[in-house]
Amino acid sequence: MRKHPVIAAAVTAVTTGTLAVVAAAPAQAAEYQSALKIRGVQYDAPGSDSNSCASGNTDEEYLTIKNYSSSATINLKNYLVKDKTGNRFLFTANHYLQPGDYVKLRGGHGTDSDSRNVVYRDNCNFMWNNPGDTIYLYKPAGSRSDVHAYTKSGSDPDRDGYIRFHS
Repeated sequence: MRKHPVIAAAVTAVTTGTLAVVAAAPAQAAEYQSALKIRGVQYDAPGSDSNSCASGNTDEEYLTIKNYSSSATINLKNYLVKDKTGNRFLFTANHYLQPGDYVKLRGGHGTDSDSRNVVYRDNCNFMWNNPGDTIYLYKPAGSRSDVHAYTKSGSDPDRDGYIRFHS
């Protein structure tokens, strides 16, 4: 049986009386083999939060999803976005992202547009929690395309309500 080098080093350190610390990468740092990734999130809409459909600012809360492929066009139909508590949005219409293109998934109501890179959730409730949340992006077949966790205090040093995950 072959020993794993990190485990062997930890066992050696314990038996020799030295202390070894092994750091595991956080779950949100996992890289998925997908060209479609969460580029960033405006989790805290500018201004005072109001989910009024008539005068609120939920359309200022958005998730940016980008196609990082250099050659493949991706159809967002049946991709699923959800948060840690189970709020969800399913792309039910065709929305094509060319290589390097992105879409902003906004709260509130509006007209979806490929040319303006916008899709609306048609829901006036905020989706992303200001203190912190986890964002999941699932492929149509159900496997994860990307996932990121954030906290206002740990992930947004300039406190502007926007966090970038991928360039």
